[in-house]
Formats: sequence, C-alpha cells, structure tokens
Amino acid sequence: MKIRSTALVKGFRQSVPYVNAHRGKIMVIMIGGEAIADKNFANIISDIALLHSLGVKIVLVYGARPQMNQLLDAHNCNTPYHKGIRITDELALPYVVQAAGQLQLAITGRLSLSLNNTPMAGNQLSVISGNFVIAQPLGVDDGIDYCHSGKVRRINIEGINQALNQNSIVLLGPIASSVTGECFNLLSEEVATEVAIRLKAEKLIGFCSEQGIFDEEGNSIAELFPADVEAMLQRVEQETEEPEHTNRGRFRFLRAAIAACRAGIPRSHLVSYKEDGALIQELFSIDGIGTQLVMASSEQVREAHIDDIGGIFDLIQPLEEKGILVRRSREQLEQEIHQFTIIEKDGLIIGCAALYPYPEERMGEMACVAIHSEYRDGNRGLMLLKHIKNQAKSMGIQQIFVLTTHSVHWFREQGFVETGVESLPITKQNLYNYQRRSKILCLSL
Repeated sequence: MKIRSTALVKGFRQSVPYVNAHRGKIMVIMIGGEAIADKNFANIISDIALLHSLGVKIVLVYGARPQMNQLLDAHNCNTPYHKGIRITDELALPYVVQAAGQLQLAITGRLSLSLNNTPMAGNQLSVISGNFVIAQPLGVDDGIDYCHSGKVRRINIEGINQALNQNSIVLLGPIASSVTGECFNLLSEEVATEVAIRLKAEKLIGFCSEQGIFDEEGNSIAELFPADVEAMLQRVEQETEEPEHTNRGRFRFLRAAIAACRAGIPRSHLVSYKEDGALIQELFSIDGIGTQLVMASSEQVREAHIDDIGGIFDLIQPLEEKGILVRRSREQLEQEIHQFTIIEKDGLIIGCAALYPYPEERMGEMACVAIHSEYRDGNRGLMLLKHIKNQAKSMGIQQIFVLTTHSVHWFREQGFVETGVESLPITKQNLYNYQRRSKILCLSL
C-alpha cells in the first residue's frame, strides 16, 4: 500500500534547498521591544535556536523602547524626542540602561533554556555579549543637545566573527560605551544595519506587528526594491503629519533595510512577531510569508546551462508521467539544454520552456512548457513566452508554433491560432504523433 505524503513531509522536502543555502551564512536578526513583550516571543527565541542548530551564524540585536518608556514613566521622567530620536539626559540614562540590561538578561535566559518537551530540548547555546560596539555622541542638532543619545562609531568585527566561529550567538543591545567610558543610547536599527553591513551578512531580518508590507488591496507584498519602499515612505509622510506614530518600528526598520540593501546585503526580511513560526516560514518555504527587500529579484528568467539539467528533469518528470509532456531522457536534455529557458527562484527551477528553430521555414517550436505546481497562479507562463518570443525574433523566426493537449485555451488567450498539421515544417510533419492528437497553434511575431 502506497503511503501518502503528508504536509509535514512535503514541507520538509521543500525546505532542504534553503537549509543547505543558509548553512554557514551570517544573519543579523533585529528584534524590537514590542516583539519581546509579545506572547509569541518564546516561540521566536525557539525559532532562532532552531536556525542556530541548522548551522546559521546569528547576531541578535534587540531594542527596548517600550520597556524604557515604561520604566521612565514609572519614575515620572520625561524624555522629549528630536527628529524621532529620544533625548537621553543624565536623569533618564540610568533607567534606559536598566531597561536594556534587564532585556539582555531575559533574552540570554530564554536562549539558555533546555527543557524537555519544548523546541529547546537538549539545547546548549552559548550566548556572547560584550563591548563589540563603540559609540559616540550625536552631539547638538538645531540647538538641541542629544546628551547621552549616540550613534555607532566602530564595531569589533574580528571579535564578532571569532564568537560566531566558536558556534556562539552574539547578542547586542541598544546601549554601548564610548572610548571615554560613557554610556550612550543607540538606535537598535542602526546597530543592526551597521553590524550587518560590516559583517557582510547574508540577511538582515526584522519584526513588526503585521506580516510585512501590504498593497492597497490588503495583500502582502513578497518582494520590494529599495526605490519602491522609498516611494511608499514618502507617500505616507505626505499623507500624514506623523507617519511613524503607529508604525514607527516598521518604518525605522524599512529605512535601515534600504541602507543595508544598497550597501550589499542581498536581502532584508520583515515578518510578523505575532505569527507563530513566521521566521521559519519566511526563510525555509518557497513563497515565504513576509516581505523581503532586494536589489535584484530573487526570481529571474534566463537561458539554461548544463548544471540546470537536474532541476529541469525534476520539474517536467511529473508532467511526463501524467502524459501532459512528451518524455525526454537526461541524455536528450543534455543535448538540447542550450535551447531551454528557465525561471529560477532561490536556486530552484520553477519554470521552463524550449525553443526549437526551423530556420528554412523561419519557424520555431515552443515546447516543454512547464511551471512548478506551487507557482501556477502568477504570470510565469507569460514571462517564458515573452523571453521565447524575443529569442525567436533575434534568430529571424517569424512564427512560433506549439503542440499541446492540455493548454489550448491559455495559448489562445496569448494570441495563438489553432491550425492543422500541414502548417508545420516538413520535418515536424513527419514526426507528428497522430495517436497523441496534440492541438497545433501558431503565433505570428
């Protein structure tokens, strides 16, 4: 009896390429005080420990704004803001340091748990904090003295790398000392960004209350470019007098992510701290769950090369077994690989098509069109068709034809017209399989 694959098995198999891709990579995770105060915080820590167990090198940067606010309010200590930055005077500094210190101990304690029947069972994490970040004062701006609010002066990258290579998690907070021994209150987003850039991290990850960024229709946006985010932030600023009032943490992270992206960090991710498992789903599933900022799309259309044969074979094999595609051996794929176009996402081939030219008739066959089952709700078929059309035009081809048994309507929607066997090139007519009875459609370029 054949055992059916479960969702767990499917998800586990799907995650393997990402496990391999992330192993040994540095990720800087920024977790704000709002996330730490949320009931899902324990699950986030468990997921961070899981990442570590999979070989990811983690620098965890935490913020403490709500905890600082709570402590300051409890002692009737008012701290005004200038340009979105807290003015940390001598009176406020002890409470700010206290709030940050308490969180450092709380996070370290959580990462040190090793209880049975929990995701942390058998866990023996080493957490290292220290004077990796050296601060300097912000000084005076527009006549306003920021006092003990500061910025990053330098970072001990060698020390952080040494700790990461010793299989430790590095924990950094919003308080850092200067060369004169004074303490300064830093923006945790700045700390995370500067550390990520100087470590040449693979990813910068942040949390917000919602599942990333949404479009005007309320749908989560999977991928954005820095210019898109800048335009969005400018639009929000024009529409409201205090754009960061309700989404302050999210906007600060987005600005940090823009800087990180333009400084060479391949991807910055924004996920919800309220959604259990959001971090794992974002990093180890095909579509993710949040929003990522990238300089170049994670999905690209390109010509295939010899190393893509395995991925193409895995993609088309299920369709061949169903009789949707004509069977091709690996040897045949090797011989014809230069005629294939693929869509690649995160190293996974999710779409393919081939163009077989007939130069004498100035015709070309678009064949072996396949899209991964998880990606058929997008416009990837159109992406492949556009690439094939451009390729055909560059070869002097004036007409593309397809033979299909299942996708007649889709090709009609793209302008293909149904025709007969006699319209095919002579060599193709001789190879036509009358038992298969494929429909023939043509498109003039």
